[in-house]
Amino acid sequence: MALKPTIYKFRVALTDMNRDYYDSLNLTVALHPSENHQRMMARLMAYCLNASPDLQFTKGLSTIEEPDIWEKSLDDQTLLWIDIGEPDVERVKKSTRLAKKTKVYSFNTKSDVWWKQNQGKFGYLDACIYRFDNDSIEALSALVTRTMDLSVMITGTSLFVDTETGSAEVTVEELQDK
Repeated sequence: MALKPTIYKFRVALTDMNRDYYDSLNLTVALHPSENHQRMMARLMAYCLNASPDLQFTKGLSTIEEPDIWEKSLDDQTLLWIDIGEPDVERVKKSTRLAKKTKVYSFNTKSDVWWKQNQGKFGYLDACIYRFDNDSIEALSALVTRTMDLSVMITGTSLFVDTETGSAEVTVEELQDK
């Protein structure tokens, strides 16, 4: 019998000073059995950085043909493809053909090695690559509860996150912008 995902509910008061975007989000996020809290929170932060009315979480790890997050048009074209982690170059290459815009957010301790090994190959692709600071993602994941109210303020390269149990600053570094 397959393990079922754990469901988390997030109520997010989002203030994105970079894009002048303000929203109240009610998000249901499924934590896949093979996923950890750090990856889930990196997905949530990537969602906040790209929030729009049509942005959606996908089935994620359980469906390899889909990104973690995407935005689709009314005629089912993929406008934005967002992967979390350290995908291989072929996956990113494929996503640039399937979507109008591709973004990758890496977040863990091996992110530096992954970037150094693949930087030249990614340079040829029309994809934006970002890296969350691993320590700040770890700090944020320590605050996770099954139902959370979060206030997320984005300014510059920082996401300031306040919860009932504490706060964290998550920094994001742009590695490649196309």
